[in-house]
Amino acid sequence: MGYNIAQKLIKSHLVSGQMIPGTEISIKVDQTLTQDATGTVAYLQFESMGVDRVKTERSVAYIDHNTLQSGFENADDHRYIQTVCSKHGIYFSRPGNGICHQVHLERFGKPGKTLLGSDSHTPTGGGIGMLAIGVGGLDVAVAMGGGAYYLTMPKVVKVNLTGKLSPMVAAKDIILKVLSLMSVKGGVGKIIEYAGEGVKTLSVPERATITNMGAELGATTSVFPADEVTLAFLTAQGRPEDFTPIFADEDAQYDEQIDIDLASLQPLAACPHSPDNIKTVQDLSGMKIDQVCIGSCTNSSYTDMMKVAAILKGKTVAPNVSLVIAPGSKQVFNMLAQNGALADMICAGARVMECACGPCIVMGQAPNSGGISLRTFNRNFEGRSGTADAQVFLVSPETAAVSAITGEMTDPRTVIPEGISVQMPERFFINDNMILAPAENSADVEVVRGPNIKPFPVNKPLEENWDERALLKVGDNITTDHIMPAGAKILPYRSNIPKMSEFCFTRCDEEFPKRAQEWGGGIIIGGQNYGQGSSREHAALVPLYLGVKAVVAKSFARIHMANLINSGIIPFLFENEADYDRIDLGDELVIENIRTKITQGLPVVMHNKTKNIDIPLKVTFFERQIEIIAAGGMLNYTKQQNK
Repeated sequence: MGYNIAQKLIKSHLVSGQMIPGTEISIKVDQTLTQDATGTVAYLQFESMGVDRVKTERSVAYIDHNTLQSGFENADDHRYIQTVCSKHGIYFSRPGNGICHQVHLERFGKPGKTLLGSDSHTPTGGGIGMLAIGVGGLDVAVAMGGGAYYLTMPKVVKVNLTGKLSPMVAAKDIILKVLSLMSVKGGVGKIIEYAGEGVKTLSVPERATITNMGAELGATTSVFPADEVTLAFLTAQGRPEDFTPIFADEDAQYDEQIDIDLASLQPLAACPHSPDNIKTVQDLSGMKIDQVCIGSCTNSSYTDMMKVAAILKGKTVAPNVSLVIAPGSKQVFNMLAQNGALADMICAGARVMECACGPCIVMGQAPNSGGISLRTFNRNFEGRSGTADAQVFLVSPETAAVSAITGEMTDPRTVIPEGISVQMPERFFINDNMILAPAENSADVEVVRGPNIKPFPVNKPLEENWDERALLKVGDNITTDHIMPAGAKILPYRSNIPKMSEFCFTRCDEEFPKRAQEWGGGIIIGGQNYGQGSSREHAALVPLYLGVKAVVAKSFARIHMANLINSGIIPFLFENEADYDRIDLGDELVIENIRTKITQGLPVVMHNKTKNIDIPLKVTFFERQIEIIAAGGMLNYTKQQNK
């Protein structure tokens, strides 16, 4: 029996375990990336390991999230990251050089390599045939130190693409279609592999859009073949030597299969407040809009921007619409400036922003009260735009640009039925002067730390008996934005956990931080898909700082569950989901002999002392994860292993 692409990539990097879905494996990590919202803590963790130089083939730090410098905090963090990178062998992409996933795809990504990134949209690299996985910062730190990455061997889902997209139907519509079929939790424990004749019709930027938003499925990652289209892209980037062909064997087997006829697709939109709440743009046509945002790591490539410029050329943005555009990289920005497309955008009334995440990470451009915002981004969670009552719709660049002109949600096929043709350049404009190589001699570099950088919390070894209270009870699909919000007011404190704790869970319960301090921590009760969204390990580190011992939920998102374990917070599952209704805020919850039971594989029962009922808990950890939990988290475990 042959192998599919995902299996080939895993097999070539397998360090331990067997490729049996549901079992634990570990893989060698070739490349890592961080961004500045997660990077400061990741590098503090790396420093704590005492490793002089990174042991990966290539590690890169990007400054793309916290670029609004309204105080000293972000600038200080950037200086820390720059100096720690120079000292420890990490390349540094300066502010303004672009969004990590766009730049890494352009300048560093290599087919056949593994990439671990402290950002949930790291699977963008799957667009060129990488095994690219989003994780928490501590997992990246361990990989930079030479450690393997441990994960559950995923199932592999084949998405078989046939036909060709119709004019004004985009790659964004493909992934929105997949989301409509699988949901935001349908990809958990799976790799999504794209195959079929339709793959050949998609450019690398289109493939990267699709793999990028695979994160919204909850998938481990997504991947495309590395073929002649990939080679053409890498050649245009001046690095054909980085190409390696990667295809599935003809007799490859898959765990599931989804068939999509590209010719049958039409423009789609993810409606508030979830990426899988899909409707056709045609059904939403005529809805008045207030804002359009074009960019993010999903749709900020050169071809995306050129299509937008072509739509805007000679037009004027509707009076009721604020249009903002952020090119994904300095390369894209330069090329738009050189060929006149940037002028077309500016003349139409677009507000052009720097090459950064910007509004996608709530770094400015919040809509008006109750505003309707069309965005080419990847997430539309409630409040994520910065305006609590805004309605955010996720659409393609074509739909966004046409709607910005008409002032209402508009099916782009009705305006430009013939479509827009943008050719991939034979040669991209290449200037890597905003990427700094590390120092050759570590001793020559002094790491600079600003006053905003505080020590990160480290857990204690697991205690034997717990007598805690239900500190918070939340429903289904709680995101990391609910747990630890982003935004211009909060992100500057990413390296200051005590300050960040003031905002923890305040979107769910404004009294949570105060209650956690007064009660000395406790246990959080959650519903389905707890912790979906970004890879931010602050959603585990800050609850740890506030004394959270465990989260008991119906199900967990992959990255957040791993981050909880890494922090020594136990992610328990309800044995019987109906028991969720038998716990209320403030209930006294007792677990006896917990360390003994977990380490010996014995049943764990939580006694609700307030209601005098027993609630059995499901323990689904691998042996190594149990050892991490018993040690009080990954750092304690790693130090024990290195003694």
